Amino acid sequence: MFHVVDTNIFDRPLLDELCELTTLVRTVAKPTEGARGLQRLAPTRRAMLYFTQPSTRTFLSMNNACHILGIRTSEIRHPEVSSEVKGETFEDSIRTFSSYVDLIIMRTPEAGYAARAAALMDSIPRPVPIINAGSGKDQHPTQALLDIYTLERSFEDSGGIDGKTIGMMGDLKRGRTARSLSRLMRHYEGVRLVFIAPDGFEMEPDIKAFLAEHNIPCEETGRLHEILPELDAIYVTRIQSEHDVDDESSAVNLAPFTVGTHELGLLKESAVVMHPLPRGPEITIEVDQDPRAMYWRQERNGMWMRVALIAKIFDLDQEIRDLASGLG
Repeated sequence: MFHVVDTNIFDRPLLDELCELTTLVRTVAKPTEGARGLQRLAPTRRAMLYFTQPSTRTFLSMNNACHILGIRTSEIRHPEVSSEVKGETFEDSIRTFSSYVDLIIMRTPEAGYAARAAALMDSIPRPVPIINAGSGKDQHPTQALLDIYTLERSFEDSGGIDGKTIGMMGDLKRGRTARSLSRLMRHYEGVRLVFIAPDGFEMEPDIKAFLAEHNIPCEETGRLHEILPELDAIYVTRIQSEHDVDDESSAVNLAPFTVGTHELGLLKESAVVMHPLPRGPEITIEVDQDPRAMYWRQERNGMWMRVALIAKIFDLDQEIRDLASGLG
């Protein structure tokens, strides 16, 4: 594994390995001795966080994931502080960054930029890995990884993700997190997907065609209350108003697509509620107190999964296993 641009690089064995490594990293990091051992794994490595799209969770979790492994970080958070404002091309900027660091983690409002950066790296003498931390409306592979980990942990006593019915609700047309997670479902047996969206915000045809190609049953509905009792998990997303062209988000009535105390009463006791955050009114704060609410744990899982992913990229996984063995 070198670049992490989209979900296509992951298969079931790798997903299982990353989930196992994530749990191992968390265990090793608990005692002070283990945390110090992790920081000694990559102290000579450097990472660039090139985030030209606003981000809180992904930026902080990526930054701290690097620090857990002892990797030093630098950052660009706004395009106006890059030489691109002087007319430098995107490719020249990326190649400049690669001269100084060993890893580039990037998030852009435009789709396809991480793929462009990876293609450039593959053509130069000293390439560095590219991690896509969100690319326009298209892909968010590391979010999909932490979602997989959260689902697996939530269902560890009931066979994992295999055989589960998972609902995805909200702005599915423009929500890259639901798109990426849907693609990873091809690696699990017996999964059924239900897409729940307001009119005009339904899942795009390319994802539905992808699911059909891989024989993953999916259905669409606008009737949340009718489908809730059948779900093992509901993955709620906000309306992506930053992608509006004609202020179309303002016309959406979210009332039929909101999870509150009444909706919790319709869910199975064993079901989980997830959200990639930040949330809007689509999940009421009362839900936070319910043990089925997994989104804060999901957020925490993101940092640890990203530690595991970066460790895998730099071939540190065996050293982490050795650390775990040394801690007894």
